[in-house]
Amino acid sequence: MDVSGLEITGGVPLRGEICIQGSKNAALPILAACILGEGICEIENCPRIDDVADTLAIMQRLGCRIRRSGDTVRVDASGVDRFETGGEETARIRSSVLFLGALLGRMRKAVLPLPGGCAIGARPIDQHIAALRQLGARFFLEEKVTADAGALKGGRVRLAMPSVGATENAILAAVTAPGETLISPAAREPEIDELCAFLNGRGAQIMRTEEGGIRIVGVRRLGGTRYRVGPDRIVAGTYLLAAAATRGQIEIPEFPHQELGALLALLRRMGVTVVCGERALCLSADRPIRAVPYLETAPYPGFPTDLQSPLMAVLCRARGESCICETIFESRFRTVPQLQKMGAKIQTDSRCAVIKGIPALTSASLTSPDLRGGAALVIAALQANGSSVIQNTRYIARGYEDICRDLGRLGAKIRWIEEE
Repeated sequence: MDVSGLEITGGVPLRGEICIQGSKNAALPILAACILGEGICEIENCPRIDDVADTLAIMQRLGCRIRRSGDTVRVDASGVDRFETGGEETARIRSSVLFLGALLGRMRKAVLPLPGGCAIGARPIDQHIAALRQLGARFFLEEKVTADAGALKGGRVRLAMPSVGATENAILAAVTAPGETLISPAAREPEIDELCAFLNGRGAQIMRTEEGGIRIVGVRRLGGTRYRVGPDRIVAGTYLLAAAATRGQIEIPEFPHQELGALLALLRRMGVTVVCGERALCLSADRPIRAVPYLETAPYPGFPTDLQSPLMAVLCRARGESCICETIFESRFRTVPQLQKMGAKIQTDSRCAVIKGIPALTSASLTSPDLRGGAALVIAALQANGSSVIQNTRYIARGYEDICRDLGRLGAKIRWIEEE
């Protein structure tokens, strides 16, 4: 069935147990890293999302042999013989930029169009290019990004800020470069450590320094490995926020609580009961949600920008006035007009949004503006009076395996609707 939207009838508290898919933000750089070396890699718990499908299509164009069985993806990169990515897949996803570092590490050359993704800000790739230049790569920038790294070697990589993507690209290029590399300030997101663990399992020599940098001793070859991707902290956070918004009670086994400390602390400030047990995390939201006077998004371990829009949807009905300041991406408030269609009282000024809580949201016909904004609209519809329809769900499918299936298991009245 071809689907174009979601229909959601609000007012039902989410209750029950739900498992979390594998991490999108870990799987994508790990898949790009599979092209480094010729060993066979098996990636378990690899999420079935559109961004992964596009990444695998790019890898096949480069010469990889791919086989998926359930949640496991098997990659044989011995046949990689191309250094140029192309096709619609490369232009669709932001993470295609990771093939820049991976191809330089494998082929010492790379050609790719400017990457796509959600329209949440300018997100230039200048930091990626600056990092790779410090490892000896030369760039020619016209309609495409063309790079040559015949003289690739380890060195000191100084980043203007701890960019996740630039850190990942530097790791991918440096892991097989002769000599030693030190990246600082390196991003501290858990997905960076997953990439390093995957590469170390293949024979790489990567370690964190006491100061938070990343030290890499280049190796001549990488072997194969089997690696299991951890749970997706953003998906887990989305479902926690959905349960809080609907005054629900849910349990999530194997919850990545160490990776979501900022969210859990915030939920407790909002009056939500959160208990981290040995086996699972339990959330209960049987009291009205309290407003958040001020919150800034920040690089890890701060509050993640990817959960800012879902949080805003929850705060639309909080008691009092909340303020969110977005410090990462300048266009993260594209969800606001859609929430306002539901009656939300939100005012934005530059990078700050002030949300005045109201007793109830009303149903509406909505359009998803981006991946996390789409998830925010789902949360808003779950707590609204009446039935809402969300169009442009292709964004949601980029990061959530099946949000309809998952929330349906928790009792939500949600269903896919067919194309007209």
